[in-house]
Amino acid sequence: MSWQLTTLNAGLRLLAKPRLARTPGPEDAARDLDHHAPLFMRQPIHLLHLRRPGGLHWISAGRCTPRQVIFYLHGGGYVSGSPRTHQGVMARLSLLSGVEVCAPDYPLAQEAPFPAAFDAVSVAWERLRGLGYAPEQVVLAGDSAGGGLALSLLAQLCARDEAPAGALVFSPWTDLAMRGESLRRNAGADPFLPVERILELVEIVAGRGRRDDPRLSPLYADFPGCPPVRLCWGESEILCDDGRRMAARLRQAGARVEVETHPLAPHAWPVFDGWIPEARATLRRSARFVQEVLGDTSR
Repeated sequence: MSWQLTTLNAGLRLLAKPRLARTPGPEDAARDLDHHAPLFMRQPIHLLHLRRPGGLHWISAGRCTPRQVIFYLHGGGYVSGSPRTHQGVMARLSLLSGVEVCAPDYPLAQEAPFPAAFDAVSVAWERLRGLGYAPEQVVLAGDSAGGGLALSLLAQLCARDEAPAGALVFSPWTDLAMRGESLRRNAGADPFLPVERILELVEIVAGRGRRDDPRLSPLYADFPGCPPVRLCWGESEILCDDGRRMAARLRQAGARVEVETHPLAPHAWPVFDGWIPEARATLRRSARFVQEVLGDTSR
């Protein structure tokens, strides 16, 4: 573990985790992330961010291969974040892979109840298809809640025989039924996320919906004809078991699953690119995965 990661974990434990534990509500969480994202989510030079009609954001930081795209869904617990807060990690992934990122807006839970976020990304997928992108030219991606949302969309696309080239997710939140044992096992070890707020967050996000609805919790979805999937999670995260059980379910469905874990990296550590070398290393490996699946036309 690098000294930078040691320092980051100490700072998260001292400052970020207590702040998340006492944040009054989702509106405050959204304002906090909007304010702090430019400080801790560093951006590569020459970042290009274009917002086009239809709620689609196009993000890159260098030359990109035409007619290929990463369809990236931002994290933030469904109550915070946007393509702009997460543009740093998206741009770095684009730069390393040579593939442009398309990031849709989706409504936060306090703005519209479940399944509004899922419905919005489904519509965004149709808009991307309407621009002429075939499924095999697209990789789904996301972090945290966005990673779970990407996997829920993947399940829907697999069910209608419209699977993308692959999927890439960082620390995905896949089980809002909260059946993962790591919620208890890692409550003290996780340097970032306060487990005592998870039930409250689930109630805000799920509303009256079933917690194991596959549109909300992809751990309970089916994945017929699933393409390759890359999952990354930290072993000390409270959401560790969300990633571990998701990998097992995808393998059960017959998917080729690539897993990267880290014993001490915090939740969704690639968003800290530019601060810790572990983030850049994970993004490099993820970029190679993107290039590999987009180059594989044999499926």
